[in-house]
Amino acid sequence: MNTPARAPRSPKRGKGRPAPPQPDPTRDIAFDILCGVVEHRRMLENSLSRSAQTHKAEPRDKAAAHRLAAATLRHMGTLRTVLEPFLRKEPPEPVRVALVIGCAQLLFLETPPHAAVGTTVSLLRRRKLAPFAGLANAVLRKVAAEGQNVLEGLDQARLNIPAWLWSSWSALGRGVPRAIAVGISHEAPLDITLRPGATAPEDGVVLPNGSVRYPAGTRVAELAGYAEGAFWVQDAAATLPARLLNVQATEKVADLCAAPGGKTAQLAVTGAHVTAIENNPNRMARLKENLARLGLANVTTLQADAGTWQPETPLDAILLDAPCSATGTARRHPDVLWVKRPRDLTALTAGQDRLLEAAKNMLRPSGRLVYAVCSLQQEEGPDRARAAEAMGLVPDPFTPEELAFLPEARTAEGWLRTHPGMWADKGGMDGFFAARFIRP
Repeated sequence: MNTPARAPRSPKRGKGRPAPPQPDPTRDIAFDILCGVVEHRRMLENSLSRSAQTHKAEPRDKAAAHRLAAATLRHMGTLRTVLEPFLRKEPPEPVRVALVIGCAQLLFLETPPHAAVGTTVSLLRRRKLAPFAGLANAVLRKVAAEGQNVLEGLDQARLNIPAWLWSSWSALGRGVPRAIAVGISHEAPLDITLRPGATAPEDGVVLPNGSVRYPAGTRVAELAGYAEGAFWVQDAAATLPARLLNVQATEKVADLCAAPGGKTAQLAVTGAHVTAIENNPNRMARLKENLARLGLANVTTLQADAGTWQPETPLDAILLDAPCSATGTARRHPDVLWVKRPRDLTALTAGQDRLLEAAKNMLRPSGRLVYAVCSLQQEEGPDRARAAEAMGLVPDPFTPEELAFLPEARTAEGWLRTHPGMWADKGGMDGFFAARFIRP
């Protein structure tokens, strides 16, 4: 269960005067994040960095705000539905954002009613929305009294997924959209990948693919071996594309779109000569920081457009983890559900085809390519695999033996397809698609 954010203490009131609203950085930052996501379709991390409150807040307040915003986003459809009968008319969007924050605390975060109501009223007053304070007080008191009964009659899994995504995920199989919705309804655990020969920190659970899993909220930097570079953070599903490239020592390999570097590290520990390409300067800085901690000397980093870069000599193997809608990462990034739109796929798939064509031309004859996306969308997965075939790349299906630890992820075509409903009893996994090809 999520830990409820603590309410600030109310100051003593002067005689005849209402107490002014007190600072509450957790809820102020969460409010800024959610307004950015809902009103401006900005991703959570982008909205977090834009909040004026973020730059002067303590790390623990920022972390609490992130958790509060993420929990609200996971239940957004349900929260809006619960509020609907208690609202006579539509309030302005910022007011609705404040109400869903209060409602999330009441129904899902175990915040005491007086704290959830009081902090929401104070939030509105701080944000120059005081005329709606009475509305918030009345509505949230009703939610506190009746909300749990309302919840019992709702199909929460269905409500928390935008209709276009639920419909598109039906292509993954009967019952899969609901399994995905359940899988992303709770905070994701922490997965790490160990360097060969490294010992896992205590209290981790070893998964069938070799990843080590820790409970949600685990502080990775406090795990033994972190500073020494004994492991890196990587969702269990994210380990599979690099693993399935089957890189051998001394091979010349490129990781296109390489940040944050988990897959680069997987390739490098095989002994291959790895070139890590990343075009975004901020992501390149993060990639270099992660690789420096790991101390991997056989990696060359290069800030460049992977669509135009060419190696000096043809490569043996390429991992193309292409920019995508990232709908498969909604366990960790529930803002994806409310930011992405169907029309975004047009530009994304065009970029994926461009990178596929470029990657093909980087390979030597018989060179291998694994194309991967952390997306659940048909357009970015199977459709792009077929586009790669049309470009002249030859399919090299994954074998049952290669995926013996996760047979349900192997498709009839020999592609990889994971989703958050898989390994549900173990805490789930991200959604990935991957396909392997040979250059003739």
